[in-house]
This record gives sequence, structure tokens and C-alpha cells, in this order.
Amino acid sequence: MAGKRTKTWLIWPLASLLALAGCAGSRNLELEGDSRDIAMVVDAASAESGPETITGAQIHRVSPSFVTLVIRKPRKGPTFGAAKGVASGSGFFISREGVVMTAGHVAVATGMRAAAVASDGRVHDGSVTAVSQVPDVALISLPRLRAQPVIPAASPCLKRGEPVFSLGRPRNSGYTARIGEVVSMHFGQRVRYGRFGYDDAMVLRLNIKRGESGGPLFNARGELVGMIVSTLSRGGRSLHLAHAIALPDLARFYCAQGNCSGRWRQLASMSTRNCPVERRSAAR
Repeated sequence: MAGKRTKTWLIWPLASLLALAGCAGSRNLELEGDSRDIAMVVDAASAESGPETITGAQIHRVSPSFVTLVIRKPRKGPTFGAAKGVASGSGFFISREGVVMTAGHVAVATGMRAAAVASDGRVHDGSVTAVSQVPDVALISLPRLRAQPVIPAASPCLKRGEPVFSLGRPRNSGYTARIGEVVSMHFGQRVRYGRFGYDDAMVLRLNIKRGESGGPLFNARGELVGMIVSTLSRGGRSLHLAHAIALPDLARFYCAQGNCSGRWRQLASMSTRNCPVERRSAAR
């Protein structure tokens, strides 16, 4: 994005970012395994037409890579019953060995316990193994699960107006695939909310809800292109826009942990600054 329209956004997002990060608190958050019926929600009219239309079959094909999460404090000594959840959100597998990527503000801190519902409908136990505050990314290990990982796109660059879709589970709702489009590859300013944040992010026409933080963002071919982290509003009114952390930042964090594939290593060496320059914003 460029010009005055981009700059006017910069005073708006923090209230909504904090609201989305508020998928944490003292309430007892629970996960229940259930069937994976995914509702399709179209947030951008252009995503329904054109040569790269997103279909239910494409969403079904990648859905096994998506999980929902509840994060709990590690138990100390003998306890009775489940520990209270401190955060919840979405995530996705990045390896067959059960490694899940999610937002740092969802995972909270290294050593926290994690419960995840995968496509088999069962609740799997694991732990948070790595957390980055900036960019807002984390890894969770579900060691007993053989997973279907996402396939990252070969290039981090997307065109303005290109259709994309996310997978997530909003709080108090069912599994949801949101179909939208790219507004810009860049927001143009650092964002911070508490200990977490990011220096730049993709801007998307997606009406993300609480609970979808950490969920995967795919292109029309079903390749991973980013991770959902926040939503934007002005004066308490939703702008139907969201932020996603782009592939290079995700790849650098993943590969810094010492075990990533060649495709991820290649993405870690790239930058969205090398993507074609957008001459104007598509935001309305």
C-alpha cells in the first residue's frame, strides 16, 4: 500500500489487535473433538469468480493440516481435573512429525501445555516448544500424531486482489473457511500488542473473528502463504480487514529451530520487499 490511505490506517488497528489477542483469560477454555464440517464464508466478491475460484474440494483437501488449540499452564505436583485454559486459537501442521505453527500470543510461552483437535476429531496433547514475540509466531509439538503438513508456496508474493482463504474456528462457533482477497503485501508500520507484534504484515479482505489467530492462509492452489494474526477496526467498527504474517518471517523462525525442509529454507532467504510494488491500495 502507498499514499495517504495507507497512513490513515495506522492509528486504527491496536484496539482490534488487542481484542483478538484477548482469546486468553481466566475463563475455562475447553476443546471437544467433533466432526470436521467446515462452513464457507465469502468475504470478497472477487473471490467467487475468475480463473482461480476457491472450491469446497480445495478446502477439504487442505483441512487435515489445520488444528484448533487450547493452551494451559504446566501442572506442578499432583492435581485433580484439567488445568484451566489460558489461551485458545488455531494452528497448522508444518511437519509430518506433529509440529504445529501458531501465533505466539496463542501459545503464550515455551513449556506451556497444548491440547489440539485435529481432523480425526480427537484431542491430542503436546507442549509449546518455541515462541517468538516479534514476529508473533510459535511452535507446538504433538509427538504422537502422524500429521498432514501444509505445502508452502514457492514464492511469498501475491498480487492485489488475488483470492486467498483461511481456516479457523471462531470462539463459540464451528470450523470456518473464510474466502477473501489480498489488499496489500505490506502494512507499512510496526504493530505491537503487549509483548507480541510484528514489523510488517500482509493486509487481507477477511472478516476474521476471535479464535482464528494462528490459523493458516492459503492461495487458490491450496498452498500456504501466511498465518492469520489480527483483525482491523476503526471506532469499534470492523473494517473486514485482517493481517497475516508472510511466509519469509514464518520460515526464518521455523528454520532457526534447526529442522526445516529445503522449501522452507529457500523461503527463509526471501523477502516480501522484493515483491512487485503496488501503486495504490485496494482498500475502500
